Amino acid sequence: MTSLRVAAAQVSTGADPVANLATATEAVRRAAAAGASLVALPEATLAAFGTDLRAIAEPLDGPFATGLRKVAAELGVVIVAGLFEPADDGRVHNTLLATGPGVEASYRKIHLYDAFGSRESDLVAPGKDLVTIEVAGVRVGLATCYDLRFAAQFTDLGRAGAELIVVPASWGAGPAKEDQWDLLTRARASDAQSWLLACDQAWTPPVGTDPLGIGRSALIDPLGHARARLGAEADLLVGTVDTGLCAAVRARVPIL
Repeated sequence: MTSLRVAAAQVSTGADPVANLATATEAVRRAAAAGASLVALPEATLAAFGTDLRAIAEPLDGPFATGLRKVAAELGVVIVAGLFEPADDGRVHNTLLATGPGVEASYRKIHLYDAFGSRESDLVAPGKDLVTIEVAGVRVGLATCYDLRFAAQFTDLGRAGAELIVVPASWGAGPAKEDQWDLLTRARASDAQSWLLACDQAWTPPVGTDPLGIGRSALIDPLGHARARLGAEADLLVGTVDTGLCAAVRARVPIL
């Protein structure tokens, strides 16, 4: 059994990557001070949807990612945060950077948000590979926002040994969207028989069809129970993942 202290830093980002890095850095510092070893930031931490994504996209050795690496190394924590990196076809990738002591990995969002009037694929090229990392002896899977609607990805991460899945998001507001978020985060944890840490952007008034945020970041256990959940405003969720519960649930209900 391994325990891991985790945090979801529910922030709201805008169009300026420099300001967003400052917001992210301050949130990570608060999470580290609360004892977290892994800190999740939302999808689109680099810059919010509705920004010119091609113009703001940066490579993984660019200033935004470098700034996150610097604070992760300084504080001795692993950060998972959403950014946009240039793709070969002129679009961008919607990428999660995972960085910190002993960890350097990236996940490119597989399932793109072509729904509810949005067309993420017009600007974003999909990834194709599942990604897991190891943080303090815990196998951690990565997924992003709309991936939550695809159960097989989470079952596959569970089969790959993930005991925690981190899901940064920029979940668009709309009719029943809060209910769908709550349902899907709980269901995907149950599918993977894994802990799930979902970190959304704080609630932001909708602008056209661009997904922004509703808040409600949550820590869900392998039985699908919400152990902690935030409200709509910018806030910090801190909790503890106990991998022994994954093993117990998988032994009792061997669906994987």
